[in-house]
Amino acid sequence: MAFRQWMRYLTPDARHRRLGLVCLGVGHQQGMLPVVGPRVLPHHVAVVVDEGSGWFSQAGGPATEVEAPAVIWLLPGVEHHYAPRAPGWSEWFVDFTGPAAHAYQDLGFVDPECPVTPLTTAGPAVHAIGRIAQAVRRGGPYLEVETSAIVHEVLVALRHARAGEDPLGHPVLESLARHACLPVPISEHARRLGMPLAELRRAVRRLAGISPKDYVLSIRLNQAKDLLATTDLPIAAVARRVGYDDPAYFTRLFTRRAGLPPSEFRAQQYRGFR
Repeated sequence: MAFRQWMRYLTPDARHRRLGLVCLGVGHQQGMLPVVGPRVLPHHVAVVVDEGSGWFSQAGGPATEVEAPAVIWLLPGVEHHYAPRAPGWSEWFVDFTGPAAHAYQDLGFVDPECPVTPLTTAGPAVHAIGRIAQAVRRGGPYLEVETSAIVHEVLVALRHARAGEDPLGHPVLESLARHACLPVPISEHARRLGMPLAELRRAVRRLAGISPKDYVLSIRLNQAKDLLATTDLPIAAVARRVGYDDPAYFTRLFTRRAGLPPSEFRAQQYRGFR
């Protein structure tokens, strides 16, 4: 049966790859497309299916049903095999690579455990991939930089559109953020949420890609930076405001994560605001 396809591929050089994430290709295909694979690629691909249905198999495993809207994650070094079912589907794809691609995977934006991820909508990701296609058609000296920047937008759009999750937040993360500066351990946050500590750890890892401790710490340090830059509160008072009774411990923690002591951060950023 007939199908339509458009695709282009890029060859970013070593300077572009230092951006951390580069686009290697983009395309749009529609109709009863030929079966893909089995094959193995050395990089990541996001295949966004916005119409139709099909199947996907990874590493020789059983076929998983694909129902639009969904994204199929093709992982580097992992054999994959997929195709639409009659009368065909519409797919938009972007190939990408770089250290940031693995960081996105570590943070849960790309889920190896769920290579076929249902979406609430494919619209924002398709729009972003379409902008990559427009840039490739247009060309120009900034093509590799521009397309690489938009790949970040594609990955964020796909994370926001993941089915079964509120794109504006999650009650578990909202509760942790709201109470992050209370001087209580993570076990107390779990108790307040009415869930076992192990379950809280799994939930935050799935939602934010990090541990509850790191999630709370990031919120505390962000708040500390705001206070250091916009008030003249003593360091000890800032520490207490963000949940640390021991200012020396707060200073060590801040220095380790921010790369400089709180006093130096204030000297750089303070503008006399009240």
